[in-house]
Amino acid sequence: MFTSVLMIEKPLSAEDVEFVTTLHGDETVSFVVLMQPRGDQADLLLRAIDDVAAGELREAVREGEEPEGRQARQPAELALEHSLAGLRGQGAEATGQVVEDHPLDHLKAVVDESGADEVIVLTQPHYVEEFFHRDWASRARHKVGVPVLKLFAHSE
Repeated sequence: MFTSVLMIEKPLSAEDVEFVTTLHGDETVSFVVLMQPRGDQADLLLRAIDDVAAGELREAVREGEEPEGRQARQPAELALEHSLAGLRGQGAEATGQVVEDHPLDHLKAVVDESGADEVIVLTQPHYVEEFFHRDWASRARHKVGVPVLKLFAHSE
């Protein structure tokens, strides 16, 4: 069985579930999903810049309306449950958890504990962080010891 650690920041859409569950053809895949809730106000500017760069001006204006920090825990838990249900609905084994503190250290521990074959970072584009190689996938490549695949989540 092939094991993937899947880092996400929003609930998986049906398209995302289909995409990640078919990446390895007919091979049986097990997922350990790590849900990263929205960060604190320090991340607000970067998210707004990403929205503007993507031409989503209305989203940039609404960035301050979303729960952040500790208030983002419950929406993250719901997003995780939704995502796990979607993966299981496609026949994959899936477990998961919400990760708040030291996500890259936690990712490394999960990779080691699960004997994961790869890490998949499924995220929205983060132009500023990607430009400076400070995005999750770039940072994880130097830490986890297994291949890291960066995929962009499907948008509405």
